[in-house]
Amino acid sequence: MAGKIETPPLTGDKLPIPPVSPGAMANLSPNRAAEGHNTFLNFPGVRVGDWKEKAVEKMGDLLDKYKSLRVFMDICVKCGSCTDKCHYFLGTGDPNNMPVARQELMRKVYRKEFTLGGKLFPGLSRAEEMSEDVLAQWWSYYHQCSQCRRCSVYCPYGIDTAEISMAAREIMDSVGVGQKYCNEILGKVLEIGNNLGINPHALANTLEFVEEEQEEESQVKVRYPMDESGADVLLIAPSADFFSSPHIEGFTGYGKIFHEAGVSWTVSSYASEFANFGMFIGSYDTMRRVAERIREAAHDLKVKRIVVGECGHAWRVGYSFWNTLIGPFDFLDPSYRTPTHICEFTWDLIQRDGVKLDKSANDERVVTFHDSCNVSRASRMGDMPGGQYDIPRNIIKAVCNHFVDMDEETIKEATYCCGGGGGLLTDELMDLRVKGALPRANALHGVMESHGVNTMAMICAICKAQFTKVLPYYHIPMDMVASVHQLVSSAVVLGGKKGV
Repeated sequence: MAGKIETPPLTGDKLPIPPVSPGAMANLSPNRAAEGHNTFLNFPGVRVGDWKEKAVEKMGDLLDKYKSLRVFMDICVKCGSCTDKCHYFLGTGDPNNMPVARQELMRKVYRKEFTLGGKLFPGLSRAEEMSEDVLAQWWSYYHQCSQCRRCSVYCPYGIDTAEISMAAREIMDSVGVGQKYCNEILGKVLEIGNNLGINPHALANTLEFVEEEQEEESQVKVRYPMDESGADVLLIAPSADFFSSPHIEGFTGYGKIFHEAGVSWTVSSYASEFANFGMFIGSYDTMRRVAERIREAAHDLKVKRIVVGECGHAWRVGYSFWNTLIGPFDFLDPSYRTPTHICEFTWDLIQRDGVKLDKSANDERVVTFHDSCNVSRASRMGDMPGGQYDIPRNIIKAVCNHFVDMDEETIKEATYCCGGGGGLLTDELMDLRVKGALPRANALHGVMESHGVNTMAMICAICKAQFTKVLPYYHIPMDMVASVHQLVSSAVVLGGKKGV
């Protein structure tokens, strides 16, 4: 049963611009990281004494390192195109959740410290020194940005608030002000191999359980192996796929697809995690450390290719950054793209008629698809523009008889965030998460009413975790949420074709 957070009634119509409520979310912020969480990531354990000077110095380093950041600081003309594009502003009405205002929290310090006008005429330039009040605003509102990039789609100059949020978080981490959720999780993946801290013995037991349950259900043995050297494929999945619904049903589907393709595969106990929260905190060094484990596992297990599971931001990291972070992958088979998304693998198999599918197995479902932010606006799939939109939908249509899209202004490049991305999937931010989910919940309600939709499929672990938690606040059942490969798993006829 959902808690006491108030939510408006859903209409399915286009959401109106909310009344502006200054300071509505000013007191909401995440928990601080413990000293050990910070130092494990090579950040100061606690806030340093000269933090103001160090923060400004770090900002200068980032401005020099990332030319785009300096451009973003300089070119905003306050046109207003982004103001109503953020799901958090639409859900909260707090003006600091307008992307332009959230950017301004950094821009005012930039003007004071890095522009002549700001130094000479701070009042006229709306410039402000780094201070306790400014830090408090950063801490609150830069953790009310899920880095979804929707605002950048509508900005005539392409200003990317996500990059500004990532920079702000990196600056805060650099002076010992880190977020507990992200930094603690990063410690687990670097120390144990996955975000949830699942040790190899527990992971092996989980895989054995999935294998036994699947065989009992289908009477066909499908293997779910771990640490097998020489396999064709190393599968890297988000760790949620190993333990909870609807994630684990999607993982079951991965195994069935590999089985039907006649492809050997394995999970690595050393690097079982696809997610990479280093991106959320803006730390490319941490991103590299997390990703390096995957490269090492692929090399040590002597696989031919890497296939990755359903995780939105992790696909962006793999698609956009792996080559420069941890490449080259010259020890893998060059015939295959590195990495390959599980949706690319599955769609290729379907196109080659290499798997038998019974669409009627999903006939009780009327399915819609939620485009995940980082997949939609920061990556691609396949060999054609828009593949990241088309391939998941094509798979759903291949395994289901009933599919309908949500309103076109809420999908594909214009998709709304689930409200829990960017390192915000933590209980102390539940009020923000629920309100940030309003635009997607409203669009979903529209097709529930008009087309009888009872399933929303997706390819992101965070989206799945977020929606199962927040949709009940909008009187939408949590079992509405499904993995794309959960639908695939239901439709696969094992032993039907074996298409290599």
